[in-house]
Order: sequence, then structure tokens, then C-alpha cells
Amino acid sequence: MQFLQDIQAEMLKRGVCVTLTVKLPVTKRLYQESDLTFMSRIQASTANVHILYGDIRALISVDISVEFFLTMGKVWVMASKWDIVVWLWRNYQYVLAFYFAIQEINQDPHLLPNKSLGFQLYNALASEQYTLWSALYWLTGDHSMIPNYSCQTRSKSVVVLAGTSSVFSAGIATILELYKIPQLTYGPFDSTLNDKKQFPSLYQMATSDSSLVHAMISLLLHFGWTWVGLLVSDDVKGEQFNQDIRAEMVKSGVCLAFALKLPEIRTKYEINDIHFLYLVSISSANVHILYSNIRSVFTNEHLGKYYLTLGKVWLMTAKWDIVVDETQHMLHSFHGGFSFSPHKGKIPGLNTFLKTANPSNYPEDFYFSGLWFHFFRCLPSGSGCGNIGVCPPNVSLEFSPGHIDMLTVSDSSYFVYNAVYAVAHALHRVFLEKIEMGFPEDTAQPLILPWQLHPLLRTTQFTNNAGDHVSLHKATPHQAHYDIHNIVNFPAGLLVMVNIGKFSSGSGHDQGLVIREDLIEWPVAFKETPTSVCSQSCGPGFRKMPEEGRAVCCYTCVSCAEGEISNQTDAEQCIQCLEHEYPHRERTHCLLRLETFLALEDSLGMALACMALSLSVVTAAVLGIFVKHQDTPIVKANNRTLSYMLLISLLLCFLCSFLFIGRPNTATCLLRQITFALVFTLAVSAVLAKTITVVLAFKAMKPGRTMRRLLVSGAPNVVIPICVLIQLTLCGIWLATSPPFVDTDAHSEHGHIILLCNEGSITAFYCVLGFLGSLALGTFTVAFLARKLPDTFNEAKFLTFSMLVFCSVWVTFLPVYQSSKGKVMVAVEVFSILASGVGLLGCIFVPKCYVILLLPEKNSLKPFRNTHSKSSS
Repeated sequence: MQFLQDIQAEMLKRGVCVTLTVKLPVTKRLYQESDLTFMSRIQASTANVHILYGDIRALISVDISVEFFLTMGKVWVMASKWDIVVWLWRNYQYVLAFYFAIQEINQDPHLLPNKSLGFQLYNALASEQYTLWSALYWLTGDHSMIPNYSCQTRSKSVVVLAGTSSVFSAGIATILELYKIPQLTYGPFDSTLNDKKQFPSLYQMATSDSSLVHAMISLLLHFGWTWVGLLVSDDVKGEQFNQDIRAEMVKSGVCLAFALKLPEIRTKYEINDIHFLYLVSISSANVHILYSNIRSVFTNEHLGKYYLTLGKVWLMTAKWDIVVDETQHMLHSFHGGFSFSPHKGKIPGLNTFLKTANPSNYPEDFYFSGLWFHFFRCLPSGSGCGNIGVCPPNVSLEFSPGHIDMLTVSDSSYFVYNAVYAVAHALHRVFLEKIEMGFPEDTAQPLILPWQLHPLLRTTQFTNNAGDHVSLHKATPHQAHYDIHNIVNFPAGLLVMVNIGKFSSGSGHDQGLVIREDLIEWPVAFKETPTSVCSQSCGPGFRKMPEEGRAVCCYTCVSCAEGEISNQTDAEQCIQCLEHEYPHRERTHCLLRLETFLALEDSLGMALACMALSLSVVTAAVLGIFVKHQDTPIVKANNRTLSYMLLISLLLCFLCSFLFIGRPNTATCLLRQITFALVFTLAVSAVLAKTITVVLAFKAMKPGRTMRRLLVSGAPNVVIPICVLIQLTLCGIWLATSPPFVDTDAHSEHGHIILLCNEGSITAFYCVLGFLGSLALGTFTVAFLARKLPDTFNEAKFLTFSMLVFCSVWVTFLPVYQSSKGKVMVAVEVFSILASGVGLLGCIFVPKCYVILLLPEKNSLKPFRNTHSKSSS
């Protein structure tokens, strides 16, 4: 009013005249007769410029008015603060489902017989500003909207069916509760609206979507999507969903790439829209979960077109009907996505009704005519809309624009259908109770107060015509069933929701996801099933190593350590192979290790055995030669008994090599080192005794000397038992404390398990070797000092060379033995035994055998006597 006074005053000053003045109501009902009168006055006006200061939604009650203005050629001057309304024609299906339910009930002879349901329809604007105004206007029936006053001549409705927005439902519930008027909502389930202390008169037709989280997680796991983005509405139910799905993600190993909260109500353009799209575009997640009104994602067409290049897979709930209408860019953005909706049966006759319904059947519904004109640019005959074209007789909603599917029943339309039947069943029970109480006259002219329906609505349960159980008592346990649809948008703007699977949840293990992947149409950016992971899967042979500071789904693949394998994808830990197994080269499975030892069948084992056997035969032959020629000077010269003892010990040394060849067992492990130590102690001590004999023989040439007595008494031979006894004592202590045993080595050779003899006590082993080494070193020293004695039959030089070879072999043996593994180590020891034995045999006895066999003339005392007699004369 203030604006009208100001602008009329200003026009008067400036000489501008007013040809038409109209006051517009803030809130309008579904249809007012003044609409056409108002448009006719504008059309008939000679003024081509019109000034608008008011909400455009109060000016244009139906879309047909907009189409009218397009042909009039008028210039409009408006205040920019009033946003231009966009009509959501897809939502008109709620009205058609409502009509169908009313029609079925009124024709049903068993439900409310002889009675007809009446109704009033209001277009509830999706705005907090107009929520209370709409409710007050309905209650008062006048634009004055004075609470607790009614200007209607007809009685008000006893039940309100409110829309899809929980914000709207909660807003009008505050006023309706004052009058105890039942409110049935056909929007998505909201836990806050289920609070009976705050909303005792509100009933939700939708069932709880607590299983929706499990359905979405099951689909993510089915395709291996473990890296997703999350967008939820910035309200209580969005926060509840956020908490539920995060908890389930932690259990299932799914991680969040990002999480955003979207406001339910947004302005036309906000600066954080660009920030939102930037986060989505740079995210490595190819799958996004949307739990919010889709209109809060895209606020204008520019941003929607920008998003076309991102190629993401969206998982969303179908309870938020996809709002496309004139902003068809949204269709492309969600192409290839998935929509979850509660399973609903097919309502018999509803599809036929939607195909045959037209505005001529509901002439009082001006919105239906507006929808018809918007779709087909014509109206049915008899609509009374002036020069607007008449539609052909075969036009129906079946041929509506492709991006607005009027024939596929939405969740909210299904809930509207059930809500009408719930009210009808409650009213039916009211009339039955009155008849049972003996007041049939009340049923003829019924006066039902709204509060009387509450007890009946709370307990209303029935099976609808689709075969689904409907109950307004939400405490009743139920099994959740969800239909999964694939959103497919064709280039011509045709939107199709293809049912590609279902999800059922229940108690225990009664949960299941069924998907038909052959029916799925993916976004255009993907040629095959897309992946959405933070890190690529670690194949068999690798394990996951978490990256510090990042989600558990972000990791680095590292190869399993030595001796470990992983036989599955994305293994958290590698598995250690058993002792008798070893990992495959790719470390994907364990292989049985092959047992290995110095076997007689091996070439190395065969060669050593042949060498040992040959040397044993040679030693026995030498012994035979010495026995045969035992009375010759060369045999008798250096203690014949010691020579026999040395040859026998060497024979035993060569034969003890066979204890090292073959499969180790307890007996061989106990005997091999002990036998080796004792026979070599015997051999070296025999060499020492021979050396001492040589020294004493030349020192005892002067009569009466003590050395002669020692030589005659056989004192040098005492050295042998003393040395053997000491070594025997050391071996006895070794066997008593920590004897050798059969052991395995699974680490020295890849793919093999080595059978070996563990020495038990390493200290005892090296004590035995140390004593043997000390004995050999002492023998070498004595032999070295006696090397310059007369050498007619003297073997001091041969003893010196033999011990030099012996010591050289065993000094070389120690480092080679320590650096060898497996059967090579055993072969080294066998070779050292044979080499040292050959050194003693060759250096001491080969020269003697040469003289005995090839130079017998030197094996006589005659040359020695002749030389001695010449020197005497």
C-alpha cells in the first residue's frame, strides 16, 4: 500500500498516468475466477508497460498465464528482489494420484458405503515465508488470515495431507496442532517428525529409511567403490544419515574423499557454489552419495552445464523427485547414476488413469489446464480460454515431454494414494462405531471433529490394492525392501528410470543385494564399470601399507618380505610360509621345499666317495707293502710299529669320510665329528711320535746318554695314548653337554631345506679342533727342527713336509668352512679330510714305497757299511 501511494504521487508530479491498478493477494488458492478476469483486463489494456511490486507467484497462479503474457508483448518493470517462480509440473502427479484414490474410494461399495469423500486442494509454496500463510489461509478462508476465525461457509476438512518437504510439514504442524487436526505427510521419512511429543498430530506415510545406509554400502562394496564423496542436507535428518553412513563405512572399509552439507533453502546464486563444484571436480572419487534435495545442488543452469564434464556416478534417494522441468541440464549431470526407492507394488488402474486423465474431467482445477498447455500448447475443448488452440482428441499425459515422466509413479504419489486410503479406513471405523453404539442418524449427516480421528489413525493398518501392507504405527517391525534404479537420459531429453536391482534387509543374515549389471548405463565418461578407489588394489604378493595422515583406503603397495606371501587382493598382512615351505617367486603362494644334503647320488658326493674309497685302497696297499717288507731297513728305521699305526689311522681317516656323505641321521651326526677328531688325533700323534723317535735316535748316538735309554724304552710311543686320551676326554664332555643332532636349514638355499648335523655346542666343537690344531702345530715344529739330521734313512724332512701340507689344508679349511652353506660346507670338510690325509700319506710313505719297489738296492745296509768303513780307514 505504501508503494502504491508513493508511486502514484511521483507519477502525478511527472505527468505519468495510470490506466490499470490491481491489488494482488499474497497467497492464492488452487483456482480463483478472478484469474481470467485479471488477465483479460491486462490484455485489453492499451498500456504496453506494467509495473509489478509483489510476489510474482501471487500474480501468476498457473503457468498458462505466463504463456498468455508471451503473446501480449507487454513490458514489465519489476523489483529484482522477487525471484521468478519455476513450476514443478512433475509434482502434479501427486494431485492425480489423489484424484485416483478419491475416485476409487467413492466407487467402493465396501469402504465408506453411500458416502463420498470431498476435498480441497492448495498449492503449497516451497518457501518458509509462505508456509504459515498457506495454513492460515486454509483455516480462515480469507486473506485477512486472523487466527481462530473462520470466514468459510463450508466446513473445513478434518485431515490435512501435507507435501514432500519436512520443513513445510513441521511449519504448518505448529498451527494444526492448536486445532488437533491430523496431518499426514507424503514426503520422505524424517525422524524429527516422528517425535510424538513435539508433533502428536503428525503421521508419516513413509517408513523409516534406516536400512538405506546398508543398501548403499552394499552397492558400493558390490562394485568395489571404497572412495566416495558425501553430500547431505544441512538439517537433523541429514546429520543422522551422515552419522549412520560414516559408522557403516568404517565397518565396511569405505572411506570419504570429502563431505559437504547442503542447505535446504538456497538463494539463486551463492559464491560457495563455485567452491562446491571445485571440490567435486578435483576429487579423485568417481562416486558421490547425495542425501539432500537435488535443488540444493544446482542453483542455476550455468553451474549445471559446467558440471557435465565431470562424469561422476551419483547414488541418491528417489524420495527427492528429480526436479528438471525447464532446467534440463540436471538430467545430463545425473545420467548413469543410481536411485534408491522403497519398494512399492503396482497400483491396479493407476497407470490407465494417468493416461486417460485430462483437464476436461476436472474443469475446476485450473492447474491441470496449465500443465496441459505447458506440455502440448493446447487445451481440451470447452476449457473457455479464449483463442487458445484446442487439442486433438488423442492427446494424453503419455505423450508428455521426455524429461517429465508423468506415468512412472513416484514415491510421494504412492504415499498420497496410501494416505487417502488411511483416512478413508479411519472414517469408515468412525461410522461403524457410531452404528454399533446405536446412532445411525449421525452417519447420515456426520459431524466428525478432527481430534476424533487420532486414536483410529494411530492403529490403522490395511493392505492396499497393490498388495503392500500399510501401517501408520511406525513401531511395527518391518523388513525393508528397496528398488534400485539406473538413471538414463537420452539425447532428446527423455528420462528413463531403469530398475536394475533390489535390496532386502532383515534380521540376522537375511540381507541381500541383487544387481543386473547388463542393464546398467554408465555415465558417458566411462566405457566400462567405473572404479572409485583412493589407491589401486594391491595384487597377490603385496600388502597394503597405510599412508600416514590419510584415510585407511589410501595406502602404498609393498612386496611381502622374504619368506612371506599374500594370496589375496588388498591383503592387510602377509602370511609367513611354514618352515618346510618357501614363497613362490611372485610371493603368491608357498611351495614345498626340496630336501637337500650331500647325497651319494649327487655328482659331488659320488666324486668324494670315489676319492675316499680310492685313497683307502691305496692306504691299504701301502700298509700291505710295509708288512711284506717289514724286515727291510727303510721300514725298520723309523719305528715300524708307528708306521703301521699311522697307516691304519690314515685308512680310518679316509673311511670316516663316508660318515659325512648321505642323509644325516642321529648316529652319523654323533659319530662323524667324534670319529674325525679321534682318528686324526691318532694320526698326528703318531707323526709326532715318529718325529720324536728320529730326534732321539740321533741324540742317543753317544753311549750312556739318557736319550738312548728313552729311545730303547719306547718312551716316544707314550705320546699317542696321552694325546688320544685328551681328545677322548674333550669329545666325552662334548657328547655329555651338548651333542650333535640332526637339524634343518631353510634359509641358506632358496627353495631347499638343507638336512645337516648341528654341532650342538660350538665351543666344544672348536675345542676339539683347537686341540687337534695345537697337536699338528707342535708336530710341525718338532719336525721342522729335525729336518737337517742325516738322511740316509731319516724321514724328518718328509715328516716336516707332511705336517706343512696338513697344517696348510686345515688353515685354509677354517675360513672356507665358515663361509659355506649346506652340502657345500660338508663337502669342504670331507675334502679337507681327504687332502690332509693325502698329504700325510704322500709325503711320508710314497718316497719309502718308491725306494722299496723301484730302488731295492738302496733298501739295504751294505752301502751304508761301505761308506762307514771308508770313513774309518
